[in-house]
Amino acid sequence: VQLQASGGGLVQAGGSLRLSCAVSGRTIVGYTVAWFRQAPGKEREFVAGITRSGGTTSYADSVKGRFTISRDNAKNAVYLQMMNLEPEDTAAYFCAARRTILTDTRIPRAATAYDAWGQGTLVTVSS
Repeated sequence: VQLQASGGGLVQAGGSLRLSCAVSGRTIVGYTVAWFRQAPGKEREFVAGITRSGGTTSYADSVKGRFTISRDNAKNAVYLQMMNLEPEDTAAYFCAARRTILTDTRIPRAATAYDAWGQGTLVTVSS
């Protein structure tokens, strides 16, 4: 499976962006998908994740209430709607996929749990 993230850009604090993760090669149906981010000089961190059915989501405390993850299995895509952006949200954002069974509702926060990664899309939030 191949993933491609897009939608990053430059935005002022308080603004919004919507990131997209397009999946190709296989249907996204069998995968839990997550967004991670990595700021310069920092480790990659979990941002949000969604199970294969979309029935369960998980968010980092730092983005809870501001970011929303969703998926459209028919379009083979996952999205991250980011609202009320802060300068601390500046980072390269990556989508990642983990093949799972239907009954597995876990959303791991460790990057090593994910099998496939897309290239990053850069989000810059100015103050």
